Amino acid sequence: MAEKQETPTKPHVLILPYPAQGHINPMLQFAKRLVSKGLKSTLANTIAINKSMHSNPKTLIEIETYSDGYDEGGYAQAESAEVYLQTLEVAGSKSVAELIKKLGDSGQPVTAIIYDGFMPWALDVAKKFGIVAVVFLTQACSVNVSYYCVQMGLLEVPVVNPTVALPGLPVFRVSELPSFLSDYGSHPGFGYLLVDQFRNIGEADWVLCNTFYNLEEEVVDWMAKKWRLRTVGPTLPSKYLDKRLEDDTDYGIHLYKPDSSTCIHWLQTKPTNSVVYVSFGSMADLGAEQMEELAFGLKSTKYYFLWVVKESGKHKLPDNCIDNEKGLVVTWCPQLEVLAHDSVGCFVTHCGLNSVLEALCLGVPIVALPQWSDQPTNAKMVEDVWKVGIRAPRNDDGVVQRESVERCVREVMEGDKGRVIKENAMKWKILAKEAVDEGGSSDRNIDELVAKLNS
Repeated sequence: MAEKQETPTKPHVLILPYPAQGHINPMLQFAKRLVSKGLKSTLANTIAINKSMHSNPKTLIEIETYSDGYDEGGYAQAESAEVYLQTLEVAGSKSVAELIKKLGDSGQPVTAIIYDGFMPWALDVAKKFGIVAVVFLTQACSVNVSYYCVQMGLLEVPVVNPTVALPGLPVFRVSELPSFLSDYGSHPGFGYLLVDQFRNIGEADWVLCNTFYNLEEEVVDWMAKKWRLRTVGPTLPSKYLDKRLEDDTDYGIHLYKPDSSTCIHWLQTKPTNSVVYVSFGSMADLGAEQMEELAFGLKSTKYYFLWVVKESGKHKLPDNCIDNEKGLVVTWCPQLEVLAHDSVGCFVTHCGLNSVLEALCLGVPIVALPQWSDQPTNAKMVEDVWKVGIRAPRNDDGVVQRESVERCVREVMEGDKGRVIKENAMKWKILAKEAVDEGGSSDRNIDELVAKLNS
């Protein structure tokens, strides 16, 4: 009697994002791609994040938790960014190791960790278990190269020269660098975090980037000479790109509950290309003066506008600035669904990479009001390299005044420059889709990784 053949187990990938919405989304979407190609994926969230999230029950990604040392409130519970990051490394290393052991004991051994570049300590955990270590960079390569140059001593901080030449990029003004470098020392905890992600990157088995090759060719080529680097983006739900993954219609996890029905119903009553969509993401916090200038600038355009203002920021809105006939303010919304709507003509954004990629993939022109972190660099690329938007200038106090808001919105919505911007936006929309289509640059890179994990 022939012996029964054991069914080979699928490679099992543990996905470990930094605990913030903008990091969870792209890594979760990448996990879905791996599942579609036959791998098993488990997303590891912190206990605090898991308590606050709204998840889609249809997702095929299993979710586990680990401790960052602040199980009740996460980052908000820590006394400072520095303390949180130190605790995350100590508690996270121990807790993630316990999770890997638990999964192994339950018959689900982990083959590889794909970890956020913000958590380089995960490489040491992977080494402890002898499993594949893959770092996932959630920011653009044009941003990552600046932090790498600081880590390697190729770019000294504080930056003293008015301009900077970085590999694979045009000349940058200092103000166009990530804020942790241009305003060195302003956020010491986060500044260290961004530079430190490159402390051991050369020891990782793979380096993955949430971008696509056509978008950043020269800087990708430069970085790929140093590591086994591959582009795997844009990491959007398949519905908005190639439509190859069934039921992949949204990210699947939300830390804020979107007011979907109100937003979409309102948009459906508006003409094509008549609405300005305004959102500054989950972390940016505008000051009261900027909120007032933005509010009256939007009102002056005479266009309809849909503005996402978190509950914590509503008190900063000036009285009588929102005309109910022209404007709708909500605390959160389904951004992809909004950007894909025919009524939306432009996107006023802080230029976080996820928001920029969403606009690129959906062909929506941008008015950039960057706030901090990678956003000034992304805004530089939006205007000067990708040419899909314009940056709103600030005054000496760092505030974009209402006249600038009005002028920039009008230029994008109706000006000669706006027509060129819209043409470029549609070009990038096509190229982004081609990257994830079967045989596209990102799809080939994912296949390469899957083949290695299967071997």
